[in-house]
Amino acid sequence: MSTGATESPRLVADVGGTNARFALLSGLHARPGEALTLPTIDFPNLADAAEHYLRQCGSPAVREGAIAIANPITGDRVKMTNHHWSFSIEETRRRLGFERLLLINDFTALALALPALQKDELRQEGGDDPVPGTPLALIGAGTGLGVSGLFPRGDGQWIPISGEGGHVTLAATNQREAEIIDLCRSDHGHVSAERLLSGMGLVNLYSAIAKLAGSTPRTLVPAEVTQLGLAGSDPFCAEALEVFCALLGVVAGNLVLTLGARGGLYIGGGIVPKLGDYFHRSPFRSRFEAKGRFVAYLAPVPAYVIRAHNAALLGAAVALGAEPR
Repeated sequence: MSTGATESPRLVADVGGTNARFALLSGLHARPGEALTLPTIDFPNLADAAEHYLRQCGSPAVREGAIAIANPITGDRVKMTNHHWSFSIEETRRRLGFERLLLINDFTALALALPALQKDELRQEGGDDPVPGTPLALIGAGTGLGVSGLFPRGDGQWIPISGEGGHVTLAATNQREAEIIDLCRSDHGHVSAERLLSGMGLVNLYSAIAKLAGSTPRTLVPAEVTQLGLAGSDPFCAEALEVFCALLGVVAGNLVLTLGARGGLYIGGGIVPKLGDYFHRSPFRSRFEAKGRFVAYLAPVPAYVIRAHNAALLGAAVALGAEPR
């Protein structure tokens, strides 16, 4: 095989606060191959994790890579918000021996993948058909809260948003939410959307609800809050999950209004896709549309839960210039 950058296999990755997923692209094919998931805690930095993956693949002659990472990219130095990794992009490129290493926000990458997703990779949650040629909105809760979107360029191409919308200030829309947010504010100061709409957010919601009931919260991890909430076996976890879905609807509706995203709202991240039918029955959709005089504007906007496991990897491939097929 030639070692030219366009013919050599190319590395793509999706790095979050908990896991890093790696895959290879062959030629100009934008659909990544089988991915390997590595716990980020097992490696001191990105380069070590990438080298480990490439060794597992037989150390191919990779010359290009694109990394989607759960962090803003504001320069050469990257210090992850929800993990201890801190590294130089250029030093990592040189260590890996790449000619080109591109780092983009993970939700920018996920946004780039949206036009290439297939119908069986999405689950629609209300609304009608998307309006062609209008922006797309993207939100997703996992270790943190990611927010992005796509604007049509007019020539069939799209312009992604690179922002940190997960850190906007979270607002209450009823007295119960106000009590929960006030209690969280006493613990954390600023209560961002991510503070309650993420893995840690589920725990924060549970803890606040238990305290408001005069109970001492148990030490739970996000998966336990979700499991107990879905089972209905813990009333505090059950309410936490319900409030989570309601507040996600509020923030998602705000995002669609801000972007004019009549092309649809897409929901990614690691939490919502695992909720299944519960999410369909949850307050999400009603709260998404509850915008006073703009109910009629939001009611037809479709919402889609992303069920594709490699969507961010696909977006990283698109960022490298690969053509989806």
